Amino acid sequence: MQKPLPTLFPIRYTALLLCALALLWAGVVAVQRVQGGLALGWPTGAALALCALLVLLGLYDLIQPHHAILRNYPIIGHLRYLLETIRPEIRQYFIEGDREAEPFSRAQRSLVYQRAKGEPDNRPFGTLLDVSDSGYEWINHSLAPTRIDSHDFRVWVGGTPQQPSPSVSPCTQPYAMSVFNISAMSFGALSANAILALNQGAKIGGFAHDTGEGSISRYHRVHGGDLVWEIASGYFGCRNADGSFNPDRFAEQARAPQVKMIEIKLSQGAKPGQGGMLLGPKVTPEIAEARGVPAWQDCISPPSHSAFATPIELLQFVARLRMLSGGKPTGFKLCIGHPWEWFAIAKAMRETGITPDFITVDGAEGGTGAAPVEFSDHVGTPLQEGLQLVHNTLVGLNLRERVRIGCAGKVVSAFDLARMLALGADWCNSARGFMMALGCVQAQSCHTGRCPTGVATQDARRQRALVVPDKAQRVAQLHRSTLHALKALLQAAGLSHPSEITAEHIVRRISATEVRPLARLLTPLQPGALLDTAPGALDALPNLYRRYWPMADAHSFGPTQQR
Repeated sequence: MQKPLPTLFPIRYTALLLCALALLWAGVVAVQRVQGGLALGWPTGAALALCALLVLLGLYDLIQPHHAILRNYPIIGHLRYLLETIRPEIRQYFIEGDREAEPFSRAQRSLVYQRAKGEPDNRPFGTLLDVSDSGYEWINHSLAPTRIDSHDFRVWVGGTPQQPSPSVSPCTQPYAMSVFNISAMSFGALSANAILALNQGAKIGGFAHDTGEGSISRYHRVHGGDLVWEIASGYFGCRNADGSFNPDRFAEQARAPQVKMIEIKLSQGAKPGQGGMLLGPKVTPEIAEARGVPAWQDCISPPSHSAFATPIELLQFVARLRMLSGGKPTGFKLCIGHPWEWFAIAKAMRETGITPDFITVDGAEGGTGAAPVEFSDHVGTPLQEGLQLVHNTLVGLNLRERVRIGCAGKVVSAFDLARMLALGADWCNSARGFMMALGCVQAQSCHTGRCPTGVATQDARRQRALVVPDKAQRVAQLHRSTLHALKALLQAAGLSHPSEITAEHIVRRISATEVRPLARLLTPLQPGALLDTAPGALDALPNLYRRYWPMADAHSFGPTQQR
């Protein structure tokens, strides 16, 4: 076989050759101008400098050891890395369809932007969805619509002023919770201006703002919006120097009138089962002040709590925080993992008589913070299944009336709210929805500190892009507009309050010829079903309970027997 003739100058070096020729030309022009007694001039000087830099870059590309593409394609190879950098923006603005959700579709984002700005969100010419697709869902309407006076839907947490919770160490300061609130996002993950705007928006709209595990910062306090204080494994804002829980520091902050509820974070949807670390260079004095840690040192969130080690100890911790806070509603947040662990907590409620005032169920599809891809994609139970499990278990133990359920996980529209309420939630939280109200464009650069809209960064110059008074109004407007839309859905369905929505109202297409209400697709537990100790009673329950309920022990998070 004849060997190919050697190439004198490979075509892939063309860019370097052209830059060298341009440098030569610019050099000749410069010499001629100087010899002719003329000034070099900025065009000639700039061209000479630019060509020289490009030639030097090309020569460096040939010898650098890290990028094979640049060694083979000097200068021009950088175009590949540039296009890769802006690929998400190119796809988002020019390629993806309105319904491609990565993680939120353009249609979802447009809805949030329109409602946050108070712009009309009506659409002409019918739905863009294919109503014959499997998975399409709708809410059934009524021929006898209702009329609801207000969109300000609320649910009492921790009992009511007239009827306190019967839990051991009960709540004495129940809170009227909006059915739509700001989910947990910490100062440090979000900028100071973002926290200011979110809390001012919550104050204007009269809804709750979850602090996230980064504790209560000075920016949470400026406008006085209602706070849900999240207590995570790092006990930020209420810790000793060794990272253990400090009850005195907790009580000092928890009794502030602005703090309405206490939420113990067991796990979160973005990265359940994993702790975290904020690197020292990111621990600014302001973040250190809020968290109660030294500035400029690594800030560690352990994967588990040190204040308790068993389900019974968890509930005792709930009762302790409720007492230390002056009787405020206290509960916990979790993304469901091993079923027997949740069942163990449920059994501990029966054994101790201590019930949390609320449980927030985080779906695996949620999460504003950065997480390893494997955790984002393949760890944790999605919201629908987690919410159903928590709701059914409490019903089966006759505890559902004592424990309110919140939920979070890609909730941005009124139908999202209605669907989650139908599955058993009492209220919904949204993180990314309210981030978009602040101006987030889903650049997905939150973990880099280079957020283009000043939402998720600690760069003071980038934060200036977020004008607090303007964005606070948008936060409040998103809340108001979404609840107006929920009100319209309820009226059309012939209902008077979100608490009346059931799984019978939501219908899903199974195939081209079959549809079913969610009530027929999801297996509910009957009240008290888990309290029946008669022989064979467990055999009548769904397989999940038959398999895992006997494995749960109130005294341990581990299974009592091998599967």
